[in-house]
Amino acid sequence: MTQPTLHPDAVHAKVRTLPALPQAVIELRSALKREDVAVDELAATISHDQALTAKTLRLANSSFYGVAGRVSSIRGAINILGLRTVATVATTAVVISSFDRTACAGFDFDGFWRHALATAFCAQELAAATHMDGEAAFSAGLLHDIGRLALATYFPLELGQTLAWAAEHDVHAIEAERLMLNTDHAAVGGLIAEHWNFAPAIAEAIRCHHELPAHKSATLADLAHVADNMTHALDLSGLDEDMVPPLSLAAWERVALSPQQVQKIFERTERQAQSVRDSLTV
Repeated sequence: MTQPTLHPDAVHAKVRTLPALPQAVIELRSALKREDVAVDELAATISHDQALTAKTLRLANSSFYGVAGRVSSIRGAINILGLRTVATVATTAVVISSFDRTACAGFDFDGFWRHALATAFCAQELAAATHMDGEAAFSAGLLHDIGRLALATYFPLELGQTLAWAAEHDVHAIEAERLMLNTDHAAVGGLIAEHWNFAPAIAEAIRCHHELPAHKSATLADLAHVADNMTHALDLSGLDEDMVPPLSLAAWERVALSPQQVQKIFERTERQAQSVRDSLTV
């Protein structure tokens, strides 16, 4: 089979065609940087965008938060979810709508988002165990594989052939991407993160969650990497071909979990993922 190698310029060009983030998301992210931000101001910003409002209310009303069907306003959703989670939901709604879920026949869009949600919750649990920023970890986990969405939308033939080759040869998809595409979804995701001006730590987590830089203490990239590995091991995406990626022992040692913490994170991640996995799908 001819290898469908991608040229770096073609990937960069496609990323540059992504639309800018909607004004509502830009204003929301900007407001979160201010110490004097008012909840009512953020609620009004989101409420002006119908799609973002719907996504936020769906997540706030999921069974995991124990208030199913009782949250009817963005103000109430912020009280339940927190400001940063609402901002992540808004950003993710934009990410979802920016890619064509039907472009690549071999790509399971729903399975992708089940995995993304599970990884977000797992990363948040890891952050709690390591005393790191839980909301930033949630964002990193939710968005860690956005590069694969870009590959599925803009290079569906190449990605489809790559996924088929990975399944045939029983290797993890990222190994097949590097061999056949001359890039991988993490690198493409890093380009998208830069295009949309994500926070540097989030961008690094997306770009490096399979190839971790050396650090003395745990980083968001470490949390995204370990969460990705854990959720694949739990098989929460529902994909028949799901394969656990290689685990970085250095990242595992930096996160430094006890067996009891691992068990608790497994249990909570499974429960959270099952209760809210439909909240962000389209």
